[in-house]
Amino acid sequence: MKSLRDVNVGETSTVIKIHGSGALKRRIMDMGITKGTEITVRKVAPLGDPIEVTVRGYELSVRKDDADILEMS
Repeated sequence: MKSLRDVNVGETSTVIKIHGSGALKRRIMDMGITKGTEITVRKVAPLGDPIEVTVRGYELSVRKDDADILEMS
């Protein structure tokens, strides 16, 4: 399984599935990350956390733990 954490800087990938449940899954979906959404990785912090992405035309920072539950194509 390829997660958002595995997507390289500058690449665009599509969400296949959101693993996880409850409040974490709801928070991710509330940020606009749903199945079929294209996500572009803009940059990664020097220590790797957080990851800055572009989703639906806006910039968003996602923690590595949250990025792991997003299965990407």
